[in-house]
Amino acid sequence: MSSADFHQHLALVTASIAGQAVGSELEARLNREHGAGSATFAQLKEDCLRGLAEGWLCEREAGGIRYGRVFKPSAELHNFSVDVVDMKDVVGPHHAHPNGEIDLIMPIDTDSEFDGRGAGWLVYAPGSAHHPTVARGRALVLYLLPEGRIEFTR
Repeated sequence: MSSADFHQHLALVTASIAGQAVGSELEARLNREHGAGSATFAQLKEDCLRGLAEGWLCEREAGGIRYGRVFKPSAELHNFSVDVVDMKDVVGPHHAHPNGEIDLIMPIDTDSEFDGRGAGWLVYAPGSAHHPTVARGRALVLYLLPEGRIEFTR
């Protein structure tokens, strides 16, 4: 397993959502086609766990959160960037999503939740903002950001 394999797996997902409006309809579609229990979900979670074990994923840490930008926006990823965070019972820094944010929630602990949601996809519309929060254990969250845009609150 390498980051190139992970890139290829992600490109299949981003190809399926390229050009779609970032909102609730996209969230429903992702959960229907690539949600918890799907082969896509299992593959991406396996990729993330392996990347953590091999040390090329979430190579930074601050405030009890391991994180890292895995891929910058590119044509191969349909202009999405990819970030992954590893969080356990923590509230992250407030930020806004100028173009929206598409999150894949992968609980490590069975009952863990990200922003009140368990395993699956959560989509924030353009212009939304939040304090990313993991409760009731540990979870990995993969973020797809259109054009890589995110604005942290100072």
